[in-house]
Amino acid sequence: MFRKVMSATIVGVNCISVQVEADVRNGLPGFSMVGYLSSRVREAQERVCTALRNSGFSFPAKHITVNLSPADVKKDGTGFDLPIAAALLSALGYLDFACLENVCMAGELSLSGEVKGIRGILPIVDRAVKEKCRLCIIPKENAKEVEMIDGIPILAVENMREFTDYAGLKNWGAERNPGKKWEEENYESEWDFCEIAGQEAAKEAAVIAAAGFHNLLMIGTKGSGKTMIAKSIPGIFPCLSKEEAMEISGIYSAAGLLSQEKPLIKIRPFRTPHHTISPKALAGGGQMPRPGEITLAHKGILFLDELPEFSRSTLEVLRQPHVDHKICISRVSGNFQFPADFLFIAAMNACPCGYYPDRNKCSCSDTEVAKYMGKISGPILDRFDLCTEMKQVPKEKIWKKKKGKTTCELREMVKETHEIQKDRYKGKGVSFNGRLQGKEIEKYCQTSREGEKLLQRAYEKMHLSVRAYHKILKTARTIADLEKSEKIEVSHISKAMSFRALDKKDW
Repeated sequence: MFRKVMSATIVGVNCISVQVEADVRNGLPGFSMVGYLSSRVREAQERVCTALRNSGFSFPAKHITVNLSPADVKKDGTGFDLPIAAALLSALGYLDFACLENVCMAGELSLSGEVKGIRGILPIVDRAVKEKCRLCIIPKENAKEVEMIDGIPILAVENMREFTDYAGLKNWGAERNPGKKWEEENYESEWDFCEIAGQEAAKEAAVIAAAGFHNLLMIGTKGSGKTMIAKSIPGIFPCLSKEEAMEISGIYSAAGLLSQEKPLIKIRPFRTPHHTISPKALAGGGQMPRPGEITLAHKGILFLDELPEFSRSTLEVLRQPHVDHKICISRVSGNFQFPADFLFIAAMNACPCGYYPDRNKCSCSDTEVAKYMGKISGPILDRFDLCTEMKQVPKEKIWKKKKGKTTCELREMVKETHEIQKDRYKGKGVSFNGRLQGKEIEKYCQTSREGEKLLQRAYEKMHLSVRAYHKILKTARTIADLEKSEKIEVSHISKAMSFRALDKKDW
């Protein structure tokens, strides 16, 4: 007897539908599985058979064939255990085939028949919604991950006996999932911006970076507060919307990084990989590629501290994602595309000892300084919109703290600027000034006559690249938005140019 059940598999961070087909007929007893399967999927054969026997179901001495379609897509993971078991139970007469029609399911089985949690359940349920399935059956361990999804009944089961009991009820006894009410959550920073002594220019650069999604590089002496400012930036971002949270959570679900304690990502990601990270770990990789740090920072921040300590090959991985906001990985098994729309923040010293340009303390030669800075390629440096120098904070600013704006106040400023940009770029496929390209820059970054003359002089005297020229324009656009100015004035351009420390001869 032939039966089929709908399921899904994770490919990268995306999800595709899979038909689990089971055929049971007379013949030489045996169990075979086909459909371009990984070793983990092939192991389902033993898990399913043992789980069903321990749940009280008997297997006749017949020939069993299981196929996972489409056969040209490699299947991986343990989520096919439950749909394989369901298809076999239906083929053996334990389940009515009608109850399995248009039902999507996924889950791992233990040998005792318990339904265990799997990675990627959020994209799987989302795929079921898009395929207009009438029901989705998932492990109870994963139930909290899908609380925000509405539009489809969701049944969470603990074991195979419970699964078959529900099958006898009308529509499995499941009701349409109403979707849990969305509640915003602010990022709790370790430091408040008003607690950071001095470094006013760096703090202003951080606000501009957050307001327009501009990449930021902080260069300065050790202990000047670079890391402190970087770790405080997530706090000035507005709360994630439900759509953004679901997109980020889908990525983390596919990567297997969600837990029962944290079933949904409600704060903007802040990823800080160690400088020993490999290119594959940063970009994503493996035989069946999984998201790397670049993708895990999607809609959030990727912070690289001590930038020159990262290997050259690792840093070069960042070049393409900065432009395309996605990363493509090719393997024999297929091509994989991962989202990579993140804010890039980096910090570094200007020399190995960390004291340059203070020659009273710095013991590094000019050659050593040049070699240290040369560890970072020009194209990577050119991808920073903002660069600010940070020197040691004078003692009077430490003892006599001048309270600036708090993180909450700065968050409101950034939020208002984000709203201005969303209204301006509505329906244009762009959300922030830092993401403008080509003709969009000419259209939305209109300057005053005096501002245009200033830009022309700067282009010639500072020997700017076209990319650097456009970055100044985009940064000036954000500064104007922060000041609620429709037109980019000379003051906005001057300030944007002041954050081009990279164009100085010292660097």
